[in-house]
Amino acid sequence: MTSADTPRLIRFNKPYGVLSQFTAEGRWQGLKDYIDLPGVHVAGRLDADSEGLLLLTSDGRLQARIADPRFKMEKTYWAQVEGVPTEAALAALRSGVTLNDGPTRPAGARLLEAPPALWERDPPIRVRQAIPTSWIELVLKEGRNRQVRRMTAAVGFPTLRLVRAAIGPYTLDGLAPGTWLSEPGA
Repeated sequence: MTSADTPRLIRFNKPYGVLSQFTAEGRWQGLKDYIDLPGVHVAGRLDADSEGLLLLTSDGRLQARIADPRFKMEKTYWAQVEGVPTEAALAALRSGVTLNDGPTRPAGARLLEAPPALWERDPPIRVRQAIPTSWIELVLKEGRNRQVRRMTAAVGFPTLRLVRAAIGPYTLDGLAPGTWLSEPGA
């Protein structure tokens, strides 16, 4: 196998406003504005209005393991929510909430004592002076459309900013927004 045939795994810190596809659409940018590598494909999706870790690979089997909920690869999200979630709201997230497409699987959910060390978002989130915000960490083993946002809204704490921090063993560590790194041995 030549180095050109070696499967690649790319960790990318997807900025706000970028789609999880190479082509741009409307007001949203595409991945081609950041990554110019032939043969890599997105493993999973992250909405244009969400930020954080996106994995790309040239290995179809790895792509399936990352993206398919049957393999239960955990995905860790940091959500800045409106208000301060109660223990009851966090317990509901942990046991699973019912959405319009059915109940979610139980999730890891905890209130973060301090905001994660993140970059400034462009554009910034909306802020209402009379309502505080807080950060929660959610760990999911499924990936429905806009699931984190729908889950936090279902327990009364809408998401204002959403950052995916990890997918299985892969994290945002060492990645500024809009940058990527190739993982060795992938």
